[in-house]
Amino acid sequence: MENILSGAAMGAGLTVAGVYSPDIIISQFKFSDFTMLQTFLTAAAGSTLAVTLSQALGLTRLPPRPATSLGLLPTRYDGNLIGGALLGAGMALSGACPGSALAQLGVGVPSGRWALGGAVLAGVVWAGFQQQQKQKQKQQRTPAPAPEGNEENKNENKPGPPATATATTLAGLLGTTPLAAAAALESALLLALFALSRLTPAAAAVARGVPPYLGGLGIVLAQAVSLALRRAPIGASSAFEELGAYLYAGAPRKHANVVFSAGLVAGAWLAARAVPALRPVADVAVSPARSVAGGFLMVLGARVAGGCTSGHGISGLSLLSLSSFVTVAATFAAGGLVGLAFN
Repeated sequence: MENILSGAAMGAGLTVAGVYSPDIIISQFKFSDFTMLQTFLTAAAGSTLAVTLSQALGLTRLPPRPATSLGLLPTRYDGNLIGGALLGAGMALSGACPGSALAQLGVGVPSGRWALGGAVLAGVVWAGFQQQQKQKQKQQRTPAPAPEGNEENKNENKPGPPATATATTLAGLLGTTPLAAAAALESALLLALFALSRLTPAAAAVARGVPPYLGGLGIVLAQAVSLALRRAPIGASSAFEELGAYLYAGAPRKHANVVFSAGLVAGAWLAARAVPALRPVADVAVSPARSVAGGFLMVLGARVAGGCTSGHGISGLSLLSLSSFVTVAATFAAGGLVGLAFN
């Protein structure tokens, strides 16, 4: 029940904020309307307060988001860079992110159904890739028997010296306490929000009649509900991995995130019908092919990076995870390039 309720809170929050709407997302990446970014900054700032308080009170013990490495670039964050870029490109194409695609289904956005189809397909492809990787790792863990008397082979699989510790959070990077790092992040987010509000025309700062800062607070409330009920932060892309594993192998091992996503759809549906003004006036012209391609890229990228705009962008930043900062930067950079190219 806690997954359903937490998901419903997130679905309602996205719907009230208006950031589920394709035109809001696409306009952001065309740099013509900064409603989405203002809502995001508000949600990240509020979530940082909620998560920091939850951790300080001992209600949660959440680790930072780990770096994801593909071994393709000379950095341990290459998975976050590449995955974040794919996520941003997919968002700019489809006008959706993993969480908002589910909200679009609940509200009834036509292009969202196609984006969701591409997202589910990406979940199946990712599940197949993960299964193959597990099989390879299993084979590599079975060493050939060593000849008797060969001391070199006997010592071959013994653990080596511990790896040098590397900073994984903003606090570690700055060499300060988590509380001080959270305060620094909070100040930076609020400063950016203030600067953006001064640069954005008043008419462009409202999504469906709801100011971005109020919409962002709705998402913060969803984060608080999730922390209180599930002892876990919000995130949407893991559900596509779980569903993909079921469709690929037919044996569901986990389903908590799928249940959370079902609640998200229901919450969006309820919010849109309780307040009809929250429903989109008109859907932007996003073709089915573009929606499917974007949906596929955004979920594939989210799984490569280990999280999406909610998992990394809101929850991960709140946990001061360096991997989340890298992922978010890559998402907005690639999304902006694709958005301008399709302008």
